[in-house]
Amino acid sequence: MGQPADLTRLIVEALYREALLLAEEARTTFAASAQWSAIGDAEDLQQVAQACEALRTTTRTMRAIGWLLNQRAYFAGELSEFQLRRHCALPPAEPDGEEEQLALLPNELFDLAERSRRFYARIERLDRAWRQHFTMEPAAVLRLRERLGHAVAAF
Repeated sequence: MGQPADLTRLIVEALYREALLLAEEARTTFAASAQWSAIGDAEDLQQVAQACEALRTTTRTMRAIGWLLNQRAYFAGELSEFQLRRHCALPPAEPDGEEEQLALLPNELFDLAERSRRFYARIERLDRAWRQHFTMEPAAVLRLRERLGHAVAAF
């Protein structure tokens, strides 16, 4: 089996830049959407759906940025690995919005919210892998195959 992967400064910096761009896009898109809603005759339910999804998207993005900032602090020597593992866990993802509310969003807002969900899921996978020291645990079938191989070899 090959060497396990690791989280590097370059990966963290690339993800951090991506998160900042996503946060800026969320800010400008949802701000413009709120202005359009105020100008037009948008229904109250659509405004509520947009406000809720703006909050969810912003929360996901800011939590990811917070996690990435902690990783950057670790690489800069400002946090020890112990501090990072003990105090800097990524919070669990917020629940997704209700389908009825998401259906009220304009396409560009729905797409932005979906991209923020996918980005947060990537950060969650990285956090989980980092906490497990990037060790891959084989599936049950592979473990059974190994045991059978050792049993046959010993026979």
